[in-house]
Amino acid sequence: MKSITRTDERILQGDIFERDAKPPRPQLGHLHEPGRDIPIYRDCDVLVVGGGPSGSAAAAAAARQGADVVLLERYNHLGGLSTGGLVIWIDRMTDWQGQLVIRGFAEELFDRLPADAVAGPPRAEWGSQDAARAQHWSLRTAAYHGIVTWSPTIDPERLKLLSQEIVIERGVKLVYHSWACLPLLEDGRVAGATFESKEGRMAIRAKVVVDATGDGDLFARAGAAFTNDIEENDVHHCMNTAWLFAGVDMQRWLDFRGTNPEGFNAFMAGGREACGLFERAFVSWRDDIALFMGPRQSGYSALDVDDLTAVEVRSHRAMAAHLEYYRQHAPGFENAYMVLSAPQIGVRHARRLKGVDAVLRSRWSEGTALPDEVGVTPAVSPKFPNISIPYGSLVPEQLDGLLACGRHISCDRNSHGFMREIPQCWITGQAAGVAAALAVAAGVQPRHVNIDRLQQALLDQGVYLRPRAGAMASDTAGERVCA
Repeated sequence: MKSITRTDERILQGDIFERDAKPPRPQLGHLHEPGRDIPIYRDCDVLVVGGGPSGSAAAAAAARQGADVVLLERYNHLGGLSTGGLVIWIDRMTDWQGQLVIRGFAEELFDRLPADAVAGPPRAEWGSQDAARAQHWSLRTAAYHGIVTWSPTIDPERLKLLSQEIVIERGVKLVYHSWACLPLLEDGRVAGATFESKEGRMAIRAKVVVDATGDGDLFARAGAAFTNDIEENDVHHCMNTAWLFAGVDMQRWLDFRGTNPEGFNAFMAGGREACGLFERAFVSWRDDIALFMGPRQSGYSALDVDDLTAVEVRSHRAMAAHLEYYRQHAPGFENAYMVLSAPQIGVRHARRLKGVDAVLRSRWSEGTALPDEVGVTPAVSPKFPNISIPYGSLVPEQLDGLLACGRHISCDRNSHGFMREIPQCWITGQAAGVAAALAVAAGVQPRHVNIDRLQQALLDQGVYLRPRAGAMASDTAGERVCA
């Protein structure tokens, strides 16, 4: 076990648990699969593969921009880890001054969610440095470094429904229970994808594909370059299956945590001894439901089916062990019971695109708007200004016909610690969706989308952008493009 502490470089703290030993997989040779004819399911302008936070945002944004969109999702809901993964604690959407910088599609979601589906500090307290308010909200995951932030917790079922209704309202062709397999390639560019469902294998042809799989499945299989190095002293490479306990008295638990630090430390030490894998309880959108975002497990690959299975097995066993220990020792958990383990495994990292540009640790201190800024993310601590997200981080170095969004965009391993979070996925998804629609409308590849038009379209959709500080490369017509 390794304990990670909060620093200016990372916002999260907690324990990381190493993997169990893994026996080697037997090498049993190969089978030959004969060629076959695959039916075409649909033609479209933009195919979005993956309906998580970034994919939902991309589909909604592309459709709003006028594109004919298909959204392919392997589960029975949208929202990805923010719903099916029970990552219902939405990380910081305000900067350290309290300004809302995660806007656009994200802001629309919170404007439309029912009031009883969201819990977090009132707008008047965003950015507050009042010690009492910061202490109160720190126990409810909404204050860091003594500053109150807009970091709400949400009802996952309400977010599933709302995400679905928004994309349907905008005319998106939504396809559930369908798992993308391979990209369709024409002259070296992506032109759609095959997918599997209960009907067997079919194909969707598209003018632009948005890879929102979270793991870069499409761009990797299309031959785009990627990286997968990690920052070991962070939680961003760990996996787990989250869960919920109901029947709790969250206020009693928070009173215990906030007023009895020695007792809480003893409780955590006892839990590690009794359970092995162990995690503290977090708040949810209701005070009778507790959220467990771990235990976080390292050394496993999100691209290995045996590793994915092992994490699920360990997590479900940990859920049962936690329930027994918490009932016996945690104030407010005497009548707790299991209500749900996440149907989606909590993957934080697999691949990261090598893009035309990237979100880089070396730029954290700059605070300037990049020429192709398509979004702004709060920095990890007040030590740094807001960080610019360049359009180039969504565009593969060489591969055409495809954009990436979500946790697998182009960034270094340090920046990935926050670029993988739900709000940042909404931002990069919206940018990818708008860019894909503009590329189709202009008849150009995504790397040649006019940046001025892209930024104006994002502003029209409510995205927060800042005045740019420089100029980009120009095409022959003198228009700024992502070169």
